[in-house]
Amino acid sequence: MSSYQSKAMQKRAIVVDCKGHLLGRLCSIIAKELLNGSAVVLVRCEDTNMSGSLYRAKLKYAAFKRKRTNSNPRHGPFHERAPAKIMWRTIRGMVPHKTPRGAAALDRLKCFEGIPHPYDRKKRMVIPAALKVLRLRPERRFCKLGDLSSAYGWKHASLVQRLEAQRKVKSDAFHKKKSANMKKLKEVTASVKVSAEDQKILEAAGFA
Repeated sequence: MSSYQSKAMQKRAIVVDCKGHLLGRLCSIIAKELLNGSAVVLVRCEDTNMSGSLYRAKLKYAAFKRKRTNSNPRHGPFHERAPAKIMWRTIRGMVPHKTPRGAAALDRLKCFEGIPHPYDRKKRMVIPAALKVLRLRPERRFCKLGDLSSAYGWKHASLVQRLEAQRKVKSDAFHKKKSANMKKLKEVTASVKVSAEDQKILEAAGFA
């Protein structure tokens, strides 16, 4: 994985691996990048961390769940259960989503549980400014967004875990094959001998 760089994010749609990031810090950085014109894909939303214990997170979500339209609750607000939807709604709160600019920014955002195809084959980035290990003191309590979602009705945690296990097996096999090919290439490159005449030509061209 490579580190977060604002200029790189502006050039193409980038994939961010949410595992080990703090929810609020990650969302604020992503919201700013979306408003700057970047397209962002968030994967493994269920492994996002939240500061504070799971008990505290449940109390906060219970208070949020009580907020509804008295005359007709179907009018909203809607209380999302899936981690990707919770992440999307958190970012929506940091974006002026009722303006054309904010709506366009949200259109550039995609959130997923696990790492679905084709993002399992793309380079994933981390954002150091939002990592739990760098931003939260080690003795402080924290919880996972997936655990909170499961406690309030998200039913696909086991399915995502199974699919992730399958993906990791494929990813490991790909990595071993790639490492073997790179090693072979280095050995072949080291064994190649260049004649003195060819070496002069290469030096003149600037390849020596």
